[in-house]
Amino acid sequence: MKPLKITIFQAYLFWENTEKNLTNLGLRLSNIKEKTDLIILPEMFNTGFTMNVEKCAEKIGGPTTYWMLEQAKKFQAVVAGSLIIEEDGKYYNRFIWMRPDGTFNKYDKRHLFSLAKEDELFTAGKKRTIVELHGWKICLQTCYDLRFPAFSRNLNAAYDILLYIASWPDRRISHWRALIPARAIENQAIAIGVNRVGYDGNQVYHSGCSMCVGPDGNVIYYKPEDEDLYTFTLTADDLLTTREKLPFLKDADAFKLVE
Repeated sequence: MKPLKITIFQAYLFWENTEKNLTNLGLRLSNIKEKTDLIILPEMFNTGFTMNVEKCAEKIGGPTTYWMLEQAKKFQAVVAGSLIIEEDGKYYNRFIWMRPDGTFNKYDKRHLFSLAKEDELFTAGKKRTIVELHGWKICLQTCYDLRFPAFSRNLNAAYDILLYIASWPDRRISHWRALIPARAIENQAIAIGVNRVGYDGNQVYHSGCSMCVGPDGNVIYYKPEDEDLYTFTLTADDLLTTREKLPFLKDADAFKLVE
């Protein structure tokens, strides 16, 4: 695995205003002055976490995925984040992994947040998505998925990085701060969580606390409260050493998720 340079954007989002969000995000990303391999944005980065699907949904190839492609080309990096996608009359909270050449992977959020009635408006995904970048295997997850460890279980070292994008409210931020390190330790992987900041249109406050945690539980990056655009580099040394010295993954229970 080559060293992987990652840019996290813990962003303030404008409620249900795609044009304003894309303009602002583009301006802020222009502050990236060093080469990066991956730019990570929060959940529903173009609208905020809204249930107003009829107003905010797009199709693949719409303004937001086009913007993601333009940014990927500009930085010659993968751009990752989720938005509301309408497809065949259904709505998905879809994580897009956009490459500079226009190819992309998708992950549809499996665990829909029933407290906000997301489960009544969106269709849940059924499969995990694991992508590869410079030799790193990365498992894509979204917000509420963090509470359900069976879905992210790292059997047979299927992935190296567990990546969560989120709109996680401050009122439950202690859970976020506890669960991301737990996922890193139990899966012997690097766990990254990218959250938003600021109030949304429902006056729910988000305090960020985006973080990157190593397989030993050590914090590599952590930022509460403020908007932050931060680039750091991951190397595989600590990950591989941890797995070699403490080969816990081979003792994990084997199971399959069923519908």
